[in-house]
Amino acid sequence: MKLNDFRSYYEPLIQQELLDQISSLTIPDSLKESMNYSLQAGGKRIRPILLLAVMHELGHNHPDALKVAAAVEMIHTYSLIHDDLPSMDDDDLRRGMPTNHKVFGEAVAILAGDALVTYSFGLIARLENVSSDDKVQLIDLMSVSAGAEGMVGGQILDIEGEEKKLELQELEQVHRLKTGALLTFSILAGAILAQAKPETIMSLTRFGEHLGLAFQIQDDILDVTGTSEELGKTAGKDENSEKSTYPGILTLPRAKEKLDYHASEALAAIEGLDGEMALLKELTAMIVKRKN
Repeated sequence: MKLNDFRSYYEPLIQQELLDQISSLTIPDSLKESMNYSLQAGGKRIRPILLLAVMHELGHNHPDALKVAAAVEMIHTYSLIHDDLPSMDDDDLRRGMPTNHKVFGEAVAILAGDALVTYSFGLIARLENVSSDDKVQLIDLMSVSAGAEGMVGGQILDIEGEEKKLELQELEQVHRLKTGALLTFSILAGAILAQAKPETIMSLTRFGEHLGLAFQIQDDILDVTGTSEELGKTAGKDENSEKSTYPGILTLPRAKEKLDYHASEALAAIEGLDGEMALLKELTAMIVKRKN
């Protein structure tokens, strides 16, 4: 199956799963509206699509796969809501729409993010078709990837790196944690659901690590070369915030070389796996060539 066909089939299912999960909650209307506002605002759904693509490539279907995919997207969406707050990146635009706190106010936006991240763990804990051992493994890995040892830790390093000239190694560590950790979790969650062998999980881990860095390098490049209309968020934000970026440290041409390097290493990591891994290869190309 081609990636476009795969995404056309699964993206509406992911969207519906997200809507169904939040609609089922008996919670204050303002909180539900705020959670749904950011979840239904669109986006590329790269993390849930990666999870489902790994399962497809490993020849495995799972009745709870969409729920795990939804949990990943909830984690990602919570991080965007909080990233956009005045105390963080202070942004007015996300996915071409006003940011959550601009619509619902800061207090509701913070609580909507809190509600999404906590509900995502409960969603996995209540899976009916996953063994207790696998649920514990998914929850443990997600807590590491999304928390202080992963995305949150990377966010702290990113904030502390503002108005500083980071070394390339320091910048890579920021993005391994801030961006790469949750991307890698998405890939490994698909492998866990597919009952992948340890050696396959090792290869997919390397794939995810390099893909995460490629994703962030392209983000840094687009912040320099893209427009706010193309990106769906404020262009030039990194430079205005005096953040260290790949183009800033390496120059734009060398940042593109670094992008190509990590994309190539990601593909090399899955070269020896059974099957063509065509969807993962297409996803890698899409991440490298995307315009937003």
